[in-house]
Parts: sequence; C-alpha cells; structure tokens
Amino acid sequence: MHIDEAIRSRRSVRAFLDTRVAENLLRDSIELAARAASGGNLQPWRIVAVTGDALADIRARVATRLTEQPDGEPGDYEIYPPALWEPHRTERFAIGESLYDLLGIAREDKAGRKKWFERNFDFFGAPVGLFCFVDRRMGRPQWSDLGMYLQTLMLVLRGKGLDSCAQECWSLYNRTIASALQVPPELMLFCGMAIGYADNEAAANRLQTRRLSLDQFAEFHGF
Repeated sequence: MHIDEAIRSRRSVRAFLDTRVAENLLRDSIELAARAASGGNLQPWRIVAVTGDALADIRARVATRLTEQPDGEPGDYEIYPPALWEPHRTERFAIGESLYDLLGIAREDKAGRKKWFERNFDFFGAPVGLFCFVDRRMGRPQWSDLGMYLQTLMLVLRGKGLDSCAQECWSLYNRTIASALQVPPELMLFCGMAIGYADNEAAANRLQTRRLSLDQFAEFHGF
C-alpha cells in the first residue's frame, strides 16, 4: 500500500472481527515502527502487546474496576486541557455527536452513552491490545516522540491490511494495567491501542471524521 493510501485509509476503528492477528505480522510492525523519529534517538516508548489469556485477564480486571471505580483511578495526566477552546472544543463535540448519531444513542441517554464508552475497555472486541509506556523522568518532548511512534505504527499496520484505534482512555485505569502487566513503577501508562481487522458492517466504523482546512492550521512564508 502506498503511504498516501495508508494515511487516507487509517481511521479509529471501534468494532473488530475476531480474526486472529499473526504474531510475526504484529512483531514486524512493532519493530518497523521504531524507525519513527525521536529527539536525540532516545526512543522513549516501551510497548507491551497482549492477546489470548493475557488480554482476557486485562479485560476482566478492568471490567471489575469499572464497577468499583467508574470515574477511574488517580491519573498521571489530563487527557484534554480544561476549558477547551475553539476550534478544538467544537471538533471534539462534533465527533462525539456524529458517533452517537450513527449508533442511535440519543444525547439524553446517559446510560447508553456510558455503556458504549465502556466498550473502550474491551478494546472494541479487537484480538490484540497494545499498551504504550514511558519513563516518568522523561519530559514533554519525549511525549511527542510517543506520538510519532504510535502514528508510525498505525500506518505500518494499515499498510499490512490491519486496523487500529489509539486509546488514551486506558490511562484512567493506569494502576490496574501496571499491576496486571507487572511493569516497574518508573513506567507510566500513556495509552492503549486496539489492533485487528475492522468489522466493516458495524455502524461505528462508518464514522468519517472531518479535518480542518489547510488555511486553518498552516501558514506559508516566502513562497
């Protein structure tokens, strides 16, 4: 797949088939994505991929925590800035409303929306879950490196016919995940990622997100 096609066809998939992902395909993708740029070549990402019994254990633990502590555990960072401003506030609101419209969940159906949101913690049925950690001593520039790695990975996966969904929501249960995976305390959970093959019959996967126009986010000088 040409890189342009991979970029255009990559999307956040929210319903997956139960088709197995070959281990060598996943390993090759995770390794190739490490060619992503990082300042000073620090390569700060630490990746844990889970499937099978390990994935079932994660799902069961977090399902319990959703009941015990529905608002999440003490977090290490805010997923969105407080009092989000324009145009970001509108874009965030629009994608949520578009998704719930596709799913037929009304705005006043709080229980229905909550139930759908909790599907995040099932990896939307994906056969592979991935977690990205970073050393707590790393700074903001290294966090940007995580983004470059994760985007590169999603494009590599897309080029191999796979789909994904990056999920910062997993940080809400960072302590549960750290305990389940027995990661050292200096590692902080940044996000999770669902990986597999999209269920193209699912309503959620018909969502088409819009993008700001070029002149809304870019300037060109001296051309």
